[in-house]
Amino acid sequence: MPGAAPVPVSLWSKLASCLGVFPLLARWIFGQRIAAVMGLTWKAALRFRLFLVIAVLLLASVVGLPVLIEDDGTARGFTQILLTYTLSVITALLGLSTLWLACGTLARDIEECQIQVLAVKPIARWQIWLGKWLGIMTLNAALLAISGASVYALLLYRAKQLPLEQQAVLHNEVLVARASARERNYDREIEQEAQRILQETLKRTPVTSLDLPLLKRQILEQVKAQFQIVAPGAYRPWQIDLGFARRYLRDQPLFLRVKFNTANYNPSGTFGALWQVGNPDTGRVWRSELMSLAPETFHEFEIPPNLFDENGVLTILVANPNDTALLFPLDEGMEVLYREGGFGLNYVRGLGIIFCWMALLAALGLASASFLSFPVAAFVSLSLLTMALSSGTMATAVSEGTLTGINHETGASASTLADTLLLPVFQGVLTVINLAKDFSPIDALSTGRSITWGQLARAVGQIVLLLGGILGGAGILIFNRRELATAQGNQ
Repeated sequence: MPGAAPVPVSLWSKLASCLGVFPLLARWIFGQRIAAVMGLTWKAALRFRLFLVIAVLLLASVVGLPVLIEDDGTARGFTQILLTYTLSVITALLGLSTLWLACGTLARDIEECQIQVLAVKPIARWQIWLGKWLGIMTLNAALLAISGASVYALLLYRAKQLPLEQQAVLHNEVLVARASARERNYDREIEQEAQRILQETLKRTPVTSLDLPLLKRQILEQVKAQFQIVAPGAYRPWQIDLGFARRYLRDQPLFLRVKFNTANYNPSGTFGALWQVGNPDTGRVWRSELMSLAPETFHEFEIPPNLFDENGVLTILVANPNDTALLFPLDEGMEVLYREGGFGLNYVRGLGIIFCWMALLAALGLASASFLSFPVAAFVSLSLLTMALSSGTMATAVSEGTLTGINHETGASASTLADTLLLPVFQGVLTVINLAKDFSPIDALSTGRSITWGQLARAVGQIVLLLGGILGGAGILIFNRRELATAQGNQ
């Protein structure tokens, strides 16, 4: 009617109308049947207040941890607290809730005979299973987006409270996406030289089969030391190829990240080092003053731009003025860091890898619930997760070649029947676990390391498609063959 007051629309009605877009989108992408199961999964999570509880816990961890744990006022200390701890807690909370919901949403539906009502409808069981997995993943996407955006906003807000000097460090060295370049791999040369020395030693002095592994290990370490040690009063050159990055690194500063070990103790706790970077033939050389550096600690410092040659090779010399040798590990002793992109996209890619972990955990929980009751499925899933997180013991046993450990007096290990049977199993388990653990987005973000699109694609392939696909295929196969009519009586 003309002149009538408009009908008031509540905030909840507006919110419901906005959220109504997502069911329509789900039906368009996945179809009516799978979208219906996704909606039922959301309703179950909301009915049991799981979504609300986890959201509150996530936001509390984002706000509370930086307040409870004080940083040291530096840019790196600031990000260590804000990014490392908050993202670790977010990953842990989301992981546990994902396992719990994945086990509960399917196992309880079977135990309470609710799945029978759904199964008699014109919908395949694989669609039920996939719909529940997609429902859990959309829940995770919403929770991860809320908590991730909160961390990012808090990071930018708290960064303004740092001193100006530390703000510059933060934006140049931490809140960036930095790639790295290392010296080429010398494993092949080390192995060949160690094998040559071993053969010469065996010709001169026969060795028993029990002592042969120990001799191989000793020779290998001696040869490796030649590539790592800078003797007293000597220097060691590094030739680091920057590759294609040389095309966009002109006039851009670079950073050296170094770490060394020593066998002797110094009362001051530090050792001197002199650095020369660049090619003297080109006239572009940077030489440092004597630096006093602590061993077994990462040190990072800036070097001037344009010190690499026309082929993109950066020459680095380290002189050792001390009376003890300095050992630079081949894997982490010398590294060149350079800016590759901004922090925003790098942060999104890091959250994407965390999301891949959640996809695997959801598949694990649903696969367990496909043939186990809720308590047993939750116990099995959490046990497998604990084993994956505690794989260090298995890795140590595999590297040492024994379960009983090495005799530190003789340096030898006694092979047992258990070693013969279990070590191949441990090796296989570690290979599978490392497919998912071979990514460290939280460490990369807190240290300003680049997470490339290639790494994210590899995470999707290894974690979601390969491992998640195997678990999903097994879960769907078991769920298809399970007799649901007798499920309640078998519990």
